[in-house]
Amino acid sequence: MLGKLFSKYKIEETWELFTESIGTLKLNKMRTGLAMLGIIIGIGSVIALVSLGQASQQAVQSRIQSLGSNLLTISPSSARTGTVRGAAGGGTTLTNEDAKAIENSTQVTTVKNVSAEYSGRLQVVTGDSNTNTTIIGATPIYTLIHNLAVSFGSFISERDLVSMTRVAVLGPSVVEDLYGDSTYDPSGQTIRINGQNFIVVGVTETKGGSGMQSQDDRVYVPLTTAQKQLFGVNYLSSIAVEANNAEVMDQAVNEIGYLLLSRHNLSDPSKADFRIMNQEDILSTATEISGTFTSLLSGVAAISLLVGGIGIMNIMLVTVTERTREIGLRKALGAKKKTIVTQFLTESVILTFVGGIIGIILGIVISYLYAKINSSSFVITLNPIILAFVVSVAIGIIFGWYPAKRAANLQPIEALRYE
Repeated sequence: MLGKLFSKYKIEETWELFTESIGTLKLNKMRTGLAMLGIIIGIGSVIALVSLGQASQQAVQSRIQSLGSNLLTISPSSARTGTVRGAAGGGTTLTNEDAKAIENSTQVTTVKNVSAEYSGRLQVVTGDSNTNTTIIGATPIYTLIHNLAVSFGSFISERDLVSMTRVAVLGPSVVEDLYGDSTYDPSGQTIRINGQNFIVVGVTETKGGSGMQSQDDRVYVPLTTAQKQLFGVNYLSSIAVEANNAEVMDQAVNEIGYLLLSRHNLSDPSKADFRIMNQEDILSTATEISGTFTSLLSGVAAISLLVGGIGIMNIMLVTVTERTREIGLRKALGAKKKTIVTQFLTESVILTFVGGIIGIILGIVISYLYAKINSSSFVITLNPIILAFVVSVAIGIIFGWYPAKRAANLQPIEALRYE
């Protein structure tokens, strides 16, 4: 609509109209700045939140993928005591023999590596320092399946597994908790886990994470040692399986599922005493949740755009009132309605357009500073910026149209008499 109006004017007249609008807005800088503030905050918030949401999605994806490629995780169903169901994964139905069967069975043709695991939380002590952390009973294949690298020393060996030796590999967070420096090499030092002495043989590289899910806040010991000496169990808390490739993940789930049903003497899949989680499903769910959260926050930020648009309309209505005599004089001198409409629409669009540009810059700066402060990814895509430009101009047209039409409809004689 604005383009059609502009197309009827010569370039000189259009430029004169533009400069006149700029001059009018400069007459009251404070009011012009306040009018743009809502647009600046709204556009800046949308840009920043979309950027942070995309960065969060990337972080979630990389964190899940860092756990291992083509990964399936088998865990026992929750245990029951009478009619009371326990915590998820609290069952005791998975055994070392199940893991060996998955690895060696001719029924399972889509599996590359299998890692039997047991985990639990215990107190770890050295000298005057201690920490409560996750203890993982693992086998040598664990590093390959979970993309885990060792920065100092070595990981658990097959000999450690067979001999049930008391050796431990520490995560960087545990090293920091116990020794005050995550870059320190404690290889050869003695720590106590649940009152038993263990020799530190290595430290894993940093993988990140937070809370109980942190990949760095862990201590790895031989699986046999964890089962027999630390926890006194003969079952597994999980089995990690690496499929041959991403295309056979679903087939691997079916093959493993039918094998375990057969081993556990179960004929009804709905009564399975285990669960198989597909890494791709976890990644898809996490990405969907992150995307929904980002959309929600962006929607909240968009409300400020609406408020900013209403603010623009209010300011333009005040401007129309203040310039009633001017409008009457221009109409008396022959100015047409479309000229008046174009004048006020131009002022409105300039307000929102400039506010949109400032908002975009503000959103990018906020996103960059947040990424720097939190050592996270800085992600800016072109689509939100283009959308911000379109929205800012659209707000100027939509919320500037009514004041412009109101100004154009004023009767010259009544306008000139206005005090």
